[in-house]
Amino acid sequence: MTRKLSTLTMTLCLALALAAPAMAKQSLPVFTDLAETAGKAVVFISTEKTVQGGPQGFRQQIPEGHPFKDFFDQFERFFGPQPNQQRKMSALGSGFVITPDGYIVTNNHVIQGADKVMVKFQDEDKEYEAEVIGRDPETDLAVVKVKARKELPYLEFGNSDNAKVGEWVVAIGNPYGHSYTVTAGIISAKHRFLGAGPFDNFLQTDASINPGNSGGPLLNLDGEVIGINTAIDPRAQNIGFAIPSNLASKVIDQLKQGKSVKRGWLGVTIQPVSENDAKALGLDKPYGALINSVVKDQPADKAGLRQGDVIIGVNGETVESNSDLLRKIANMPPGHKAKLTLWRSGKEITRTVTLGERGENTMASAKPGQTKPATELGMTLRPVTNDREAQALGLNEPKGLLVTGVIPDSVAGAEGIRQGDVIIQANQTDVNSVAELKSQIDRARKRGAILLLVKRQGQNSFIALPLEKK
Repeated sequence: MTRKLSTLTMTLCLALALAAPAMAKQSLPVFTDLAETAGKAVVFISTEKTVQGGPQGFRQQIPEGHPFKDFFDQFERFFGPQPNQQRKMSALGSGFVITPDGYIVTNNHVIQGADKVMVKFQDEDKEYEAEVIGRDPETDLAVVKVKARKELPYLEFGNSDNAKVGEWVVAIGNPYGHSYTVTAGIISAKHRFLGAGPFDNFLQTDASINPGNSGGPLLNLDGEVIGINTAIDPRAQNIGFAIPSNLASKVIDQLKQGKSVKRGWLGVTIQPVSENDAKALGLDKPYGALINSVVKDQPADKAGLRQGDVIIGVNGETVESNSDLLRKIANMPPGHKAKLTLWRSGKEITRTVTLGERGENTMASAKPGQTKPATELGMTLRPVTNDREAQALGLNEPKGLLVTGVIPDSVAGAEGIRQGDVIIQANQTDVNSVAELKSQIDRARKRGAILLLVKRQGQNSFIALPLEKK
């Protein structure tokens, strides 16, 4: 009996071993139908814009510290300043059709500043000039339209909230101008923050994404768009980022109608709740958004919110972080009444706020995923550009550089620079652009450190950051 069972067991094991390759092959998805069908709605986008040419214009395109900068400096010493000339500059990207009459989604950074936007379809050699319908720099989204001679194949949005880490996805686009390239992978993470803009909440994927993929779709296996491919991490391979469809679709609906995007606004400045903050405040865990200032006579102030309150809920939904609060408020229109749950003096209270309208903020000068000029210190920055934002940050006027992100293990992170700080001066000199800060960094390099004047929660303090000598 034992021998018979052993023989049977061996037979079953052998059968399973022989069947395993076939079973594994059957379990892997096949993307051919998806690529063929969805690919017809993906477009190649090329742009033209006029820039200053000649030695001066070309010199402006060269980053600081590049050897060619020295060449042009020496050239001007001998021959004097050279006249500028205009020249045409082109850029490439991707997009996808969302309606049969020719509305197309892409990234704002693909078409920003373009004099002409051209669109090419997969099954046609002809290019079509597109009209820019609307742009939203804060989410890096744009809508353009072509005059369609026939009904166009189009893609529909899926629910990015339902997407799971480990789920198969497909990216289609035009990396480096290689048109209609299909790559596949999985969603490797969700809710990624890159410091690219105020509403960062990216899907991360290992489906290969490269320059030129920007604006193309990230598709689930049902052929639904769950993300718009937007950024890469230049330090890593096989890490790309996409704007979630649930964020994008709301913005695109407004842009498609030719409207500017209107977002709710509280009138507070906030910071994350650290573990020590949570202990000091009596919270059971670090979550929510800690209010560090309230703008006088603005929505939060009128509703009775105070400095030191922690916003832990919006309309019954938990607020996980300060960025989560920002997205929740911005997703509601101005005039909407939002019910906030606050943690104050060791207990929960509620307040209803009638939202104001968020002012127009410009994104950081670099495209998403690219390193900004000051990130050798480990922080991303943008100028403070309007009175409302200046007031919320405790400034008398728009000035300085707002810290939009800090890499934890960086020089800035180690010395205590935080997201939400405003850098007013560097080396006791006012700085109002990233280029001005970069210039001060270069001057301070011989000393081995740079002294920053930082405003935080209405208070000024000096912070010295060490610099690598070159």
